[in-house]
Amino acid sequence: MDFLRPTTFEGALAEKAARPEAVPIAGGTDLMVGLNFGRPAPPALLDLSLVGGAFAGWDIDGDELRLGAGLTYAGIIAELGTVCPALVAASRTVGSPQIRNRGTIGGNLGTASPAGDTHPVLLATRAMVDAVSVRGTRRIPIDEFYLGPKRNALAPDELIGAIRIPIHRGPQQFAKVGTRNAMVIAVCSFGVALDVRGRTVGTGIGSAGPTPLRAPDAEALAPELPWHGGTLTDDLVQRFGDAVAAAAKPIDDVRGAAAYRTHALAVLARRTLRWAWADVLGGGAA
Repeated sequence: MDFLRPTTFEGALAEKAARPEAVPIAGGTDLMVGLNFGRPAPPALLDLSLVGGAFAGWDIDGDELRLGAGLTYAGIIAELGTVCPALVAASRTVGSPQIRNRGTIGGNLGTASPAGDTHPVLLATRAMVDAVSVRGTRRIPIDEFYLGPKRNALAPDELIGAIRIPIHRGPQQFAKVGTRNAMVIAVCSFGVALDVRGRTVGTGIGSAGPTPLRAPDAEALAPELPWHGGTLTDDLVQRFGDAVAAAAKPIDDVRGAAAYRTHALAVLARRTLRWAWADVLGGGAA
């Protein structure tokens, strides 16, 4: 197995163009687990851990939050609490402190596991993915990035350069069900983002389908929310949860039954909507 170690993002793109079969590795928190369990080693590893600068940081670019693919969970938690609170909440549930110090948002996205903790938030906030190669950059809507279990839309010579999220104009929430609070793969998870100015609702479902999913019927209830400042009705909250549950495509596995996931998602959806609406009314999140 060859080991490629560029020190610049341009160098990484050149290496990827020359060796499309090389598998990117940054924190290694997914890839190394597989190798330790005996999965076949790739012909080459493309180590991105020395690539710094914009690749490992974040900034505000116009009306977008730009997250470099090499930004760690620990960096997200430390710096983005007021910029993308749901992503911070999701990052806090990832692994242990050691994992959060090494794991990156680009790695979580590129692995494209249905259970990845950041995916529901990226879906709910309508993120875009910058797929970069020596040929240039193309922007992929997050809905089109996930092709199947651990399959993404990157071309063989492309790397994730950044994730772009519209600056949030309303409350966001994330919730996850697992056997414990950390160091566990989600049984199911859910993210919601309210755009108070645009009067829209974004949703994201994790660990309850072959890919992370949105709940379009739940989002379609946005016009019924009392954006003028009223309280949510129990009927509306119930229908929102039901619509989220109906959008899921769960299976039975070692972490949970399909029926349990469906029920839990409805509960998470109702809770997070109420928490987010409490912020709309200025009462704070639960």
